[in-house]
Parts: sequence; C-alpha cells; structure tokens
Amino acid sequence: MKKMACQVLATCACGLLSLLAPPSHAGVIIHGTRVIYPAEQQEVAVRLENKGPRPALVQTWLDTGDRHSTPATAQTPFTLSPPIFRIEPHQQQALRLRYSGEPLPTDRESLFWLNVLEVPPRSEDAAQNNQIELSFRTRLRVFLRPQVLPYPVGSAPAKLQWKLVAHEQGFALQATNPTPYHISLASIDLLSDGKRFSKAANRAANDSLLMPAGDVKLFVLPLLRNRPSGVTTVEFTTVSDFGARVRHSASLTPSSAG
Repeated sequence: MKKMACQVLATCACGLLSLLAPPSHAGVIIHGTRVIYPAEQQEVAVRLENKGPRPALVQTWLDTGDRHSTPATAQTPFTLSPPIFRIEPHQQQALRLRYSGEPLPTDRESLFWLNVLEVPPRSEDAAQNNQIELSFRTRLRVFLRPQVLPYPVGSAPAKLQWKLVAHEQGFALQATNPTPYHISLASIDLLSDGKRFSKAANRAANDSLLMPAGDVKLFVLPLLRNRPSGVTTVEFTTVSDFGARVRHSASLTPSSAG
C-alpha cells in the first residue's frame, strides 16, 4: 500500500512541475465545502462524484494542517476508508471517516484537513503527443465538534471582537474569536470616512481568513494608512456549516483604535 501511495504522489509531483501541460480540469468533485464531525457519532460519510468522461484513481488521507503531508507522514485520530480507489465516469463513491476516540479538547472544536488526490489515467493522445496529465489535490476542512458546547454555531460570528491597531503599514484590523467554534470568513470590509477597505481570502496565495477557536488574528487592509476619525463599521461574511455565505456587521468607534 505504501509503495502504491508513493507512486500516486510521484505522479502528482510530475504533473504539477509541468508548466507546458495542456489545459485540464478535475473530474472528481466533493459534495460539500467542509466536513462537520459531531464527536459523538461513530462515523461521517463524505460523497465524491466523478463528473469527468474518464475513470480516475483517487487517494485520500487526513492531516492536521501540513500542506506537505503525505499518507505516510500524516497522523490524525481518524481512520478513512477507502484510502485508494478507482471511480468510474459519472459514478459516486462514499468516503467514511471514523474518529478513533483519542482524547481531544471537549470545550472547543478541533480542526483537521481531508486530502483528495485525483490522478487521471494516461490517455493514448497524451502519450502520442508527449503530454503530461495533471493530477489534482483538494483539501477540505474537517471540524471535530464536541457534543456539549455553550451555544449553537450560528451564534458564534456575532461574538467576534474587532479592534483597530497600529501597524507598520498604517492600521490593521484585529479580530478576536472568544468562541469554541472555528469561524470561516470569506471576506472582511472596513467602512470608514466614506471609504471601503476590503480583505478577501486568497487560496492561491495561501491567505486564509479562518478564525480558529480562541485565537487572535491581525488582518492588514490595503491602503488603510490613517486612523479613522469617525464611527467605523466592519462588514464581514462567514461560511456556514452548509457552505452558505452569511453577512454580518459590527460597529467600531475611534476609541477602539489602539
């Protein structure tokens, strides 16, 4: 199994190194934008579907946040089956996640990542034209949620605390998450003095707006050079358990700019 895993990952590396490969698109999609795992459940299923015209070999594993993880190096308190499988065109496959019961915090969520690596079969046309087939790796957040938390997840975004703080580039927005939930932010807008300063997640630049439970994070807003002189409003968008985007707002005053 380890030998096969190494071969799959090697194929992925070769594909990503080729900048001259023809345009290609992932055929295997994941239903859902995140995985919520209630700690009391025995297992959770994640559904994959091959939307492409050809079969694909798929390898899956979980990690704790290391993008460079491999099935051989990643260590998590989960079992995942099947770890490697072939999925035919227009067919579906269910992944089954099972929590091992290893002790984890019971007063807040724990975050893991599901990796889905798709390796399309080498076509005859590609072989004849010396083309390299690209492999695709998707990473999905997995939130292990304790059974007893003080309030529902929908109440968490309103509890975020916002503050303007001095920064080497001017001013930045400091967010504090006092809740037991990881809050996924899609965008942040600061409205001040009739101007809008925006911050959005950029996956290509590995720039995440995720607010972990109990964390404090600094968001540098482009062009925010001067201290606001009046009432300042923060408008932000969160992503729900079901992938929906929800708008929120919070007011700041000049006294909150440190």
